[in-house]
Amino acid sequence: MDAEKDKPHVEKSPSFDSKTTMDDDSEKDKPLPEKSPTDITDTDTKTEPEKDNVNDNENDKDRDLPDDDDNGVKNPSSPKSPSDAADPNSENALDSEIKEEKEKEDEEEEEKPALPPDLHKIVEEIDQFIAQLIDDTTGPPDLPISVEQFVVLMEAKIEDYDSVDTPVKWGQLSAEDSSSFLENVNRVSSLSKNLSKFSSDYKYAYSINRVGGVLQRLMSYVEEEFKSLLEDYKIQDSDPSNNKNGDTKPPKQSPPNQDSDQNPPPESDAADQEHNIISGYSDEILSDLIKLSDAMIAGGYETECFQAYLVARRNALEERLHQLGFQKHSMDEVHKMQWESLEREIESWIKIFKQVATVYFPNERKLSDSVFSNHSSFSETLFGSLAYNVTIQLLNFAEAVGLTKRAQEKLFKFIDTYEALRDTVPEMDALFAEEWLVELKTEASIIRSRLGEAMILIFNELENSIRGDSAKNQVPGGAVHPLTKYTMNYLEFASSYRTTLEQVFREHQKIERADSATGSEYDYTSQAQNVSSGSEAVKQSPFQAQIIKVMDLMDANVEARSKLYKDPSLSSIFMMNNGRYILKKIRGSSELNALMGDTWYRKKSSDLRQYHKGYQRETWGKLLSCLTQEGLTVNGKVMKPVLKERFKSFNAMFDEIHKTQSNWVVGDEQLQSELRVSISNMVIPAYRSFLGRYAQTFTPGRQTEKYVKYQAEDIETYIDELFDGTATPMGRKKP
Repeated sequence: MDAEKDKPHVEKSPSFDSKTTMDDDSEKDKPLPEKSPTDITDTDTKTEPEKDNVNDNENDKDRDLPDDDDNGVKNPSSPKSPSDAADPNSENALDSEIKEEKEKEDEEEEEKPALPPDLHKIVEEIDQFIAQLIDDTTGPPDLPISVEQFVVLMEAKIEDYDSVDTPVKWGQLSAEDSSSFLENVNRVSSLSKNLSKFSSDYKYAYSINRVGGVLQRLMSYVEEEFKSLLEDYKIQDSDPSNNKNGDTKPPKQSPPNQDSDQNPPPESDAADQEHNIISGYSDEILSDLIKLSDAMIAGGYETECFQAYLVARRNALEERLHQLGFQKHSMDEVHKMQWESLEREIESWIKIFKQVATVYFPNERKLSDSVFSNHSSFSETLFGSLAYNVTIQLLNFAEAVGLTKRAQEKLFKFIDTYEALRDTVPEMDALFAEEWLVELKTEASIIRSRLGEAMILIFNELENSIRGDSAKNQVPGGAVHPLTKYTMNYLEFASSYRTTLEQVFREHQKIERADSATGSEYDYTSQAQNVSSGSEAVKQSPFQAQIIKVMDLMDANVEARSKLYKDPSLSSIFMMNNGRYILKKIRGSSELNALMGDTWYRKKSSDLRQYHKGYQRETWGKLLSCLTQEGLTVNGKVMKPVLKERFKSFNAMFDEIHKTQSNWVVGDEQLQSELRVSISNMVIPAYRSFLGRYAQTFTPGRQTEKYVKYQAEDIETYIDELFDGTATPMGRKKP
């Protein structure tokens, strides 16, 4: 240790709590430095001749002096005369040389820079000096030597921590060391800030530069450790999680050079710490982030602090978005996507947008409020900037979707996107400051308007497609027309979004009315007056009027197509099939039923009954004319030839009906059953009665079999084969 104290520069201390005490008394009691072997040899060599000369002189004098025994006196201890003793000048010269050498060493020691006294003493002096700088009423104080000593110590410390070979990471520092380090960093910041007030004073220039340089190095280290802690999010939460709260990160791990088994945390404490994780950071890391951010802001490095925070958290959020499945697409890329691919992207976007707004943004706000808990305005600004950019990135996709080419199949994904914007954006009200929130709501409102306009135009295109469907092809068997199926399924699905579509049409109507006081093509109230009574028109919403308009267009289309059938009976079957399909769809959807209303439903049901009667009249009415009694008897006698002709006509006509109408299609089981029952009730009683009255007229045997082809049970069996869509070969009567 003595050798280290003799060094002209201060050695780096392992921590700020180690003392380097150099008391003045210890300096005085410090032993003289030993002479090197060379010095000793030179001295001995120099003094040896002198000793020989003295001995020679003494021997000569002994020979010249009389013997003491001769004088009878023996005084060996008596002082010798100058001629008898060693040369006093030689001894004085030696003493003088030693004294001069000691004085020279003392002068050299005084010329060395004074080593710093105790760190605590330096800190006290620095704090007193800072207080003097703050209280500048007395004028600029003199610079104490403790300023230079303090700067030297801080330089040594940052060189130790920020070493290229063995850097000290923040997690490796003990709580005591990290606290002491930050206290002194703040002290350097305060010293630099207050010294700068006297920058015009020449005597402060050197110290201002020195302190500023050290502060810059300290802040560089603090910034890097701040970034490193922020990036721990990536290390600890790299895997996607379905946990809604995102609390998946373990507590901060022990650094490699610390023995984690020495003081293992209690299980309950570890569980509590993991439970309190915010956006992937444990309470321990949050505490460190708060301290480091406070130090940077106090040192005037808030810009670097904010930039580091924004970059780290933006990267973390973008990584999370990528894990959730979100990909950035340009407007052009979205427009070129196949609908199946875009549909999947929209579904993914809706889930991500909701999760980001309701889970990640609240956690992100908690994080910024925690890290900048002592600077609430900074927290609000940082979160606003971070979340705003992420939200705009998400909104850009929704905007691109709204600007894609309109198509009827896109309506429902447009509605889903519209609802996600409408319902999710308000949930962010409490997170954003007013200026950020206004911009986001404005942007979201514009996108919603574009989506709403696209929905209105899609309904217009639906109308045009119904009007333009003028194909002359008949639907085989009078089955439900594909356009009827498509339109009803479309309207049924659309009605499930009734609340949203009511809002869209109402908002659009307001816009149209604002644009033109005289109305427009979207004036649905006036359109409703054309399709319903005046009393109901007032109650109809714009969306309801739109649905009724589409229904009326479809009815007109079906009726026009029914005229393509030359057979009036088949035309009636076609109308019944389509009408029953429409009514069934309406009854099956509470929303669609409410939109159409009971009045419309009753009218449609009445129309179906008329088609049913028309069918019975056209088909079975002619058949029953063969079973009338008129013209069969003359003077009470049955005219056998006429009776034979009647049975032949009935058989031929029934065979034709069975052959033809077995190919006809009635897909609705209830309607099919109703038709068969009504036919049976109409035909079988009349046939059974006719057969019972006139069958005995024929001679039993071949004549009866020739003219009485069917029994009543056979007729019922064949009626049950009608409307299956597959013809059954007619044979002889069934046993």
